Amino acid sequence: MPIWNRKYETMERSEMEQLQLELLQATVNRAYRNVPFYHKKFERLSVAPEDVLSLSDIQKLPFTTKDDLRDGYPYEMFAVPLREIVRIHSSSSATAKPIVVGYTRNDLKHWAEQTARVLSAAGVAKDDVVQIAFDYGLYTGGFGMHYGAERLGASVIPVSSGNTERQVQIMQDFRSTTLVSTPGFALYLAEVMSKLGVSAAGLWLRVGLFGGEPMADKTRSEIESKLNIVATDNYGISAVMGPGIAGECELRDGLHVNEDHFFVEVIDPDTLQTLNDGEEGELVITTLTKEGLPMLRYRTRDVTRIIRGKCKCGRTTARIAPVRRRTDDMFIVRGVNIYPGEIEAILHDIEQVKPHYQIIIAREAGLEQMTLKVELSGDFIADQMHRLVELEELIKHRVHAVVGLTPQIKLVEPKTLQSIDSAQRVLDNREI
Repeated sequence: MPIWNRKYETMERSEMEQLQLELLQATVNRAYRNVPFYHKKFERLSVAPEDVLSLSDIQKLPFTTKDDLRDGYPYEMFAVPLREIVRIHSSSSATAKPIVVGYTRNDLKHWAEQTARVLSAAGVAKDDVVQIAFDYGLYTGGFGMHYGAERLGASVIPVSSGNTERQVQIMQDFRSTTLVSTPGFALYLAEVMSKLGVSAAGLWLRVGLFGGEPMADKTRSEIESKLNIVATDNYGISAVMGPGIAGECELRDGLHVNEDHFFVEVIDPDTLQTLNDGEEGELVITTLTKEGLPMLRYRTRDVTRIIRGKCKCGRTTARIAPVRRRTDDMFIVRGVNIYPGEIEAILHDIEQVKPHYQIIIAREAGLEQMTLKVELSGDFIADQMHRLVELEELIKHRVHAVVGLTPQIKLVEPKTLQSIDSAQRVLDNREI
């Protein structure tokens, strides 16, 4: 079973902790000196960089949230001058102020190394042909996995997302052995293959790396059965780095964290107290090598637990359990992060409807669909069908412009949805 970087992936725990402490101290100093946001936070907490004498002292440091990054839009959280930033990405959730992430040349070098490890752990090697069906653009998924695969020496096909029939043709003609995509797209791909009469047995595909959205055990089994591959889970967050934070090895007993680049904690989301290994709570990540955008104790809102001990694959790095839920109301459809509050804000600005709505997420023929039920205003008179069609198109356009995804719209009678409680606001009928 190959291990891409044995020096760090099999490092003894005492050595890893010493390395992490040195890197943490350097990161804290960089953030304190160069990022006004952190300097002010430290002063409010009466904490100084020299107070970090052990890894446990990380609990003295301030948390960072998504709102903090939005407030710093676009460049206020950067720790280096813009001339040293060679790549800029942005969050997939297109709010008024999205999260902006900057990378120095060293950051990109580290990023390629991290994703190379994740790919290698899943069983990808230099002889593989990697078909990447993540979006290429401001979203970090495509580029992150792309450069990791090139770092491995594999052949990379940057297909991006969409155009599914072409994806199938490329798999056949180019002899793709590895698929990188969201789990939902993999299932949709299988459905399209079935309609085209293409058998997975006739492809060269053997492994898939899936991220961007949760992958339930049932979803994994379905992907493996329909595509005849080994499906692995990997974890990344645009705000922290992108893909490459952690990924499953072929044994799939937790996602191996690249601990020489990231320090992970799990906290109680209510008390904010650090939990013991094995206890489930909110994942918090501190970057240890990021130059452009150092991140101290970033609250991911993802729920998981930390697994310690040497894996049977030989790696000694900490692992995290697959993420299946969150502590906030964000949900993911086709790899796009969506907050119900964004939808409500859109509806507030459309006079023909009330901001009463219900979101229904389902998987139809392998493709994830989002249906948005919207309550008509009592003043709106649907006397002509074309007026309803125009209103549906207006809502679709507004939602796509803000969220980046086009929902199906279902207009309902006044006072139909106003009494729906928050627990029923989003109905997720996918098995995740």
